[in-house]
Formats: sequence, structure tokens, C-alpha cells
Amino acid sequence: MFLSIFDIFKIGIGPSSSHTMGPMVAAGRFLDELRALVEHKSAMTDLRLKVSLHGSLAFTGHGHATDRAVILGLMGFLPATIDPDLAQEKEAELRQAGVIRLPGLLPLTFVPDTDLVFDYGPPLPGHANGLVLAATDANGELLLSRTYYSIGGGFVLSAEELEAQRNRDAASSDEPGALGFPYPFSTAAEMLAMGASSNLSIAEMKRANEHLVYGDTLDDRLDAIWAAMDGCIDRGLRQDGILPGGLSVRRRAHTIHQQLLAEQGRNLEQPHVVNDWISIYAMAVNEENAAGGRVVTSPTNGAAGVVPAVIRYYRDHCRGSSHEGIRDFLLVAAAIGGIIKYNASISGAEVGCQGEVGSASAMAAAGLCAALGGSNEQVENAAEIALEHHLGMTCDPAKGLVQVPCIERNGLGAIKAVSAASLALRGDGKHFMPLDNCIETMRQTGIDMNLKYKETSTGGLAVNLPEC
Repeated sequence: MFLSIFDIFKIGIGPSSSHTMGPMVAAGRFLDELRALVEHKSAMTDLRLKVSLHGSLAFTGHGHATDRAVILGLMGFLPATIDPDLAQEKEAELRQAGVIRLPGLLPLTFVPDTDLVFDYGPPLPGHANGLVLAATDANGELLLSRTYYSIGGGFVLSAEELEAQRNRDAASSDEPGALGFPYPFSTAAEMLAMGASSNLSIAEMKRANEHLVYGDTLDDRLDAIWAAMDGCIDRGLRQDGILPGGLSVRRRAHTIHQQLLAEQGRNLEQPHVVNDWISIYAMAVNEENAAGGRVVTSPTNGAAGVVPAVIRYYRDHCRGSSHEGIRDFLLVAAAIGGIIKYNASISGAEVGCQGEVGSASAMAAAGLCAALGGSNEQVENAAEIALEHHLGMTCDPAKGLVQVPCIERNGLGAIKAVSAASLALRGDGKHFMPLDNCIETMRQTGIDMNLKYKETSTGGLAVNLPEC
């Protein structure tokens, strides 16, 4: 099993990797297929596009700006390179003209108000986050139809790819090394066994795998990921005002940051004030995410604040922190995130927020433990502690917006990660519940969880709102 660190950490826009980045990527893939198709049909004069959103993409799509993401994807924008100002301008032009013009394609008629449908019926069979894109000719004849699933963290699979993946998983008998990577662990137990036999740390094994793909560019790519995370924190700490979406949620990271700065050196700080620093780092990121800013999936947008906050805590508050420690942190966090994604899920629509903030907290705990010199066994223990104490957490965002409870939840997830790493470093790595068993428990809990608590905004905090 090999999930690259750059599959786990992807630069994109908020507010949701599943509901914004994934659908945008799906729209781009559909355009590529359509472009190849029309090259062989010279008699066509124009085309019409239709899109339907299903499951969680429908129920929380307005709050997550899924419709806007699809529109921008159909206009050729990509999450990692989008210019927000240009995107806003082009979207306004489309809503007025109802026509998309792109290189290599005929004019595409697309009126978002009528051609993009939120289907509130049963979800599509493959996954809770489904969308269908279709193109017809001038006579209404169907030319191309594709079903895509946004499976979390910005990953997108077509219906055919999802079925093939599940068939491979069911029949998998790959031996270690069969995929060509020196340490292709797919479980925590395999990871620990390979570390013991090779006498390498988790970071060293992950680096060896990644080096086969990225070579000497690996460190530069790691540094770019951290630079994007760090920049997001800084921007979030500078911004103030009300977040968009209608809940009238005010940004708080800036104000609390100013208070903390004013208290420094005045003997006013309580010992627990470090928790406030950790919280505002995470909240700054998730306030940026809620505003549609540039963030890094960690492993998702909804949980994008946890890992950056704990890295910032490591860099600015921990003795002996180093730039190399940050790289190791990212490598180890991605290793844990890959194991969780492979064996369970990182999608709130599939398993609840335990799969998003819970996974992020486990990743951050493992990364911090490694950066502070923990053994492989201590790192695995740190991840298990953090994940164990997020089990059962629901995904119930108010009005489908990634704001309440998501922003504060990232702060608390980061604090839990630091505590988990600290507890693990106090032990010898031996503990009762293996990480693999905890991940399987999360998967089973997600299966049993009522649908209304899995990013549909039909239960929990999402329906118990103030009557004002």
C-alpha cells in the first residue's frame, strides 16, 4: 500500500475537501473526457451540461459551496492553482451568460440555476458523496454521462474506479514489496514490524518510499507544504470580521492572538495558556477555510487546522525544534493518515468527524511524538491515544457550513494531539489497544452511525440551533 504524503496533504481552497475540492476535480475530469469525445464529432455545434448532487453533497452542498465548486471546475479551475478573485469574476460572467467557452471544446450551455440540481433523495450506491455529470447535444441526445464519488481529502473516483478498487481490496494478496516500494506497510503492525527489521524510524521508511517517486525534490515539496500551512496560520491570525454563510460567526483567532501577545512578559499567564496558543493556530486555519481561503488538506479541509497547529506549537514552543523535525513530522503524520484512509475512512460523510478531526489528531500526535524523538512504538501509541478519544464523534455542521462546531473542534483536536504525544513519550510504547484495532473500531462505528450524524446537517448540533 502506498499513499504519498502529497495525497494526504494537498493545497486547495475551502471550505471542504470532500464537498469543494473533490467536486471541482470531478468536473475537470469530466471536461477532459468530453474534450476527447468531441474531437471525433465534427458535426456538433453546441453542447449542454447537466449536474446532479447526491447524498451529503446535496444535503450540505449549499453550506459547503459545492455548487460553486462544480461551476468553477467546469470553467477549468483547479483547487491547487485557483485564483479566487478571477474565479469570482468568471462565475459572475457564467451566471449572466449561461455559456462556458474553453479551449478544445464547443460552447457549453450551462445555466447553474436550472442545470445543477440538489437531489435530496437516497444517496448513490457507491458513497455518501456522489455527483453525476452529463452532456447532451443540441437535440437533447445524451453524449456522455459520468458518476463520480468524492471520497474524502479531495480524492475522486469514478463509479467504475470505485468498484474496481473495492474488488482489488477484497482480493488483495500483495506481499510486502510487491508494489515496488521498500516499505509498503498498510497497517500499523506492518509499519512497526518493518521498522524493527530494518532498524529505521517511521520517518526514514516513509522518506525512502517517497524518494522513489520524488527523488531530490522531496524536501522542497515538504517545505512547500509547511510553508502553505504556516502562511495560512499567519493570514488567519491577521484577519478579523464575520465569516460568510449566514451564521454570523465572528473570527476569533485574531482577537485572542492580540490578547496573548499583550499578556506576554507581564506575569499574567496561567500555565494552561499554551492551550490557547495551540487553539488559535488551529482556529486561524479553519477560519480561513470557512472563508474559502487557501488551505492544505490535513487530511481534509474540515480538519485542516490540527496538523499545522501542532507543527507551529512544536516550532515555536518546544525546546530543540528544528526544520528537519518539521519534515519528519509531516512524513510520519502522512504515514498514519495513509493507514487510516486505507483501512477505514477520512470522510465525515462516511464515518462522521471521527474520520476527519479524529484522524487529524492521530496524525498530529504521531508527528509530534516523532519530532520530539519518540520511538516507533511510542509514535504508534500516540496516534492510538488521540484517535481513541475521538471515537464516535459525529459530523453535524450547522447549516452545512464548516464553522460550528468545526472551527473550535480543530483547536481541541490539536490540544488532544499534544496531550497524546506527551503521554506516549512518558511510556515505553507498550499499551493495551493497538492502533489497527482502534482504526477498525472507527470504521465499524462509522458503519453503525445514523446517517443524520454524517454530514447531512439533519441531526445533532445542526438542528439544535438558537431560536433567534
